[in-house]
This record gives sequence, structure tokens and C-alpha cells, in this order.
Amino acid sequence: MAKYETTINGQFEDVLNHLENDISNSAMTMNLVDGSDYTFKDTKIAVRVYDKYFMRNGNRACLSLTVVSHGSEIFISAIGAGGGQGIIFNFSLGAEDNMVAIVQESIEQWNNF
Repeated sequence: MAKYETTINGQFEDVLNHLENDISNSAMTMNLVDGSDYTFKDTKIAVRVYDKYFMRNGNRACLSLTVVSHGSEIFISAIGAGGGQGIIFNFSLGAEDNMVAIVQESIEQWNNF
């Protein structure tokens, strides 16, 4: 499992759209599995689940993305999982890290605007 979390400032919809575009365009085998959106007063929450097929080890990995805003403060959590092989030993070739790095690079790019 790999995890990246950060807090940034911005407009919720703009940040979410930026992340969704970067994740979707990161690979042909990246798929949006499902998503959920919720708003309560001035708090917005978006959850997205992606999966990606990795040819190098013949498996799939999952990326869970949560974006929460309260005003202009936005919390982002990206968790990658499922990229391992084996029943007893969960040997991973870095698929989860790869998935989470997409989000981290996207946010770093956002912060450089």
C-alpha cells in the first residue's frame, strides 16, 4: 500500500477536474471504476476509485482518491493498493507507488501554476 495526503488552497471543482484529467490521461489502461460526490453546507467531498492494468507483472492496482473542501482549503488523500502478487507474501513491484505518484505529481504541477 502507498499513500499520499496533502492540503492545498483552491477551487474544489478546478482541483478535482485537474486531478481527474491527469489520472485518466496517465495511461491507456487507467479506468475510473466509480465515484461519489457529497455536499453538506460549504463542505464538498468527492471519492473516485480507479484501477490500472500493469503488463510488467500481469496484475491490476487500485487508486482511491478522496478530495474534501471546506471553503478554499482542500484536503487530498490518494491510496494505492492491490499491486502485489502472491497469496502469503504480498510482493509488489511498485504498482501502488506508481498510482499514488500520479496524484502527487498532479498536485505539484497545480501548486506551480
